[in-house]
Amino acid sequence: MVFPRRGVREAAATGPALLRGAARHSAGRTAAVLVCSAASAGAALAAPAVVGRTLDLLLSRSPGAGYGADAWLVLCAAVVTAEVLLDALVALIGGVTSARSTAWLRMRALTGLLASSPERGGKLAPGDVATRLSANATEAGTAPVSAAALAASLLAPAGALVALFLIDGWTALAFLTGLPLLVLVVRAFARGSSDSVARYQRVQSDIASRLVEALGGARTIAAAGTADRERDRVLAPLPELGVQGRRMWRVHGRAVARSGVLMPLLTTGVLAVGGVRLASGAISVGELLAVSRYAALAAGVGAGTGLLGALIRSGAAASRTAELVALPALAHGRGSLPAGGAGTLTLRGVRIVRDGRRLLHDVDLEIPGGVTAAVVGRSGAGKSTLAAVAGRLTDPDAGHVLLDGVRLETLGRTELRREVGYAFERPVLFGDTIGEALAWGAERAPADRTRAAAGAAGADAFVRLLPHGYDTPRTGAPLSGGELQRLGLARAFAHAGRLLILDDATSSLDTVTERQVERALARDVRASTKLIIAHRLSSAVRADVVVWLEEGRVRAVAPHAELWRSPEYRAVFAPPGGNADSVPAGGRPEETGAEGPA
Repeated sequence: MVFPRRGVREAAATGPALLRGAARHSAGRTAAVLVCSAASAGAALAAPAVVGRTLDLLLSRSPGAGYGADAWLVLCAAVVTAEVLLDALVALIGGVTSARSTAWLRMRALTGLLASSPERGGKLAPGDVATRLSANATEAGTAPVSAAALAASLLAPAGALVALFLIDGWTALAFLTGLPLLVLVVRAFARGSSDSVARYQRVQSDIASRLVEALGGARTIAAAGTADRERDRVLAPLPELGVQGRRMWRVHGRAVARSGVLMPLLTTGVLAVGGVRLASGAISVGELLAVSRYAALAAGVGAGTGLLGALIRSGAAASRTAELVALPALAHGRGSLPAGGAGTLTLRGVRIVRDGRRLLHDVDLEIPGGVTAAVVGRSGAGKSTLAAVAGRLTDPDAGHVLLDGVRLETLGRTELRREVGYAFERPVLFGDTIGEALAWGAERAPADRTRAAAGAAGADAFVRLLPHGYDTPRTGAPLSGGELQRLGLARAFAHAGRLLILDDATSSLDTVTERQVERALARDVRASTKLIIAHRLSSAVRADVVVWLEEGRVRAVAPHAELWRSPEYRAVFAPPGGNADSVPAGGRPEETGAEGPA
């Protein structure tokens, strides 16, 4: 997938700009909708004049009138048939256009979401994202067709008013007297709809977010016996949804009711004037019939409130969809790493600030190539933030991160993801089968490498016991938390290049499997440099060097044995409620069997 450049995306970060882009994407089909709608309006305008003329000929007793009436009857049928066929064509092309526009909007929004850093996209609730990509994108996708249909719908009233002037100016003036009231009705509708529609869509999104949260925590809810309470929490915004829904329909109902009263009054006034003009001999019976039809068409400007309402809803939905497009992107360069690099990781003055809080304070750090470094610290010290910035899952607010002397932001995406591998505490697998999930990456890993990586991660044995081994469908494989974590490690091992980052990726493993993984890291994994976010004492013990973080700052970088002399360092591994003296002497859990969480 090719992601747009940052500047391009930010330029299209508003709802109106996104709708203009959708209109340009479907310009040909939208133009076809406009042309067919305009032609249909033209047929509707021609029908009253043709019918009126036919009626006059039929009522006339002049010689040859019968033949002329027959021709005009055929013309009437042709005009009516054309109008019906054109309306059907508008419906067909309009449906296709709306579907294409919706697909384009979804692709833009999904591209914006995936091109941003995970921590920025992760701030949006999954239910909210799903609503923006589904319901909101669908509603926004109808905008090009609604705009074309609205523009075409104004042609019939305008043409009808011109026709009234051509038939008899007095009937046209009678209609114009009520036109200002009709304009006020449409204006009030547009003003009242916008705010209620936006609020309605936000509440919809809130309900969806709460529902997704409840589904994700279904086991916890069942275990706690709080199903009724959770149901009430999910449905709590329903009253507000009802308020906004009723408000939206009240605005629409008032507009329809007012135009429904006003339009018959206008038509009746025009007919009254037309009757007087017929009695005076100024117009014929056929012209009076045409006047009545043109008055109805001219009053149809109020019927455009439905299309106007659709455009208002599309605009509000597009604004919500555009927020995904506007997420700041991680722009990539076109650089590459020097051949034969050892994987030296360097952080220079790296600072991370989120929501006004400094997570990393001007960190200066260099981890030589080929070294296994364990990052330790109390909860909130900034370990996972350091892991994210080290492999460019996020950008620092200040400073730079370099791999073998090259700044990460200058590297191409494929180059970066080929050389930097990640394993996480809760891995998510992609692909149809277990084998595809392990091979999934910027470049597909070959089968022999993925199976060797599975063996190194302690996953090969249980994968072979699955019904179809590595060809077992991913969604049908019953995996425990530890097995899932081992598959995540195997995927990272298979794609490891110069730098491998493990962010608490062994937390669900038993001690035996963890030691097997640590031995594989030392002997079998291709990555030159390993950065391990350590929550277990054993990880720090076996690392070549330990990076000790404290409140977002690097307090020390040294081997574990040297740091162990410090009571404050030992306290990092003390169990909850314990102290430094409760940690095994020498910090070697393999001798005592004891382990403490970070």
